[in-house]
Amino acid sequence: QVQLVDSGGGLVQAGDSLRLSCVASGVTPNYYAMGWYRQAPGKERELVATISSAGTTYYADSVKGRFTISRDNAKNTVYLQMDSLKPEDTAVYYCAADRTTYMSTFVPRAFRSWGQGTQVTVSS
Repeated sequence: QVQLVDSGGGLVQAGDSLRLSCVASGVTPNYYAMGWYRQAPGKERELVATISSAGTTYYADSVKGRFTISRDNAKNTVYLQMDSLKPEDTAVYYCAADRTTYMSTFVPRAFRSWGQGTQVTVSS
């Protein structure tokens, strides 16, 4: 059974940085694509970034150039480095995972496993 525990959120000021972490259990890294989503109050959940089991990455336009997704397969951990944070980045951030084939560049449109979420608040 896949379990994801995400952490690292907090209250910061605009322009600051945060690094979110997602520790996965029950996964074999080379067979899993991972992603980060976020949901702001009153808004739908949106995709932030993904990383395939082959290591290829994708970013939403709103975070491109400011956020970096990475993975440490030895630690079964995915990170989201967030720099130059803006108030509009305020949201609950969720880690997600889904199985793919070995070392695949494919990323599912709908992830089946989710973390519990971590709150990121950026003040102006």
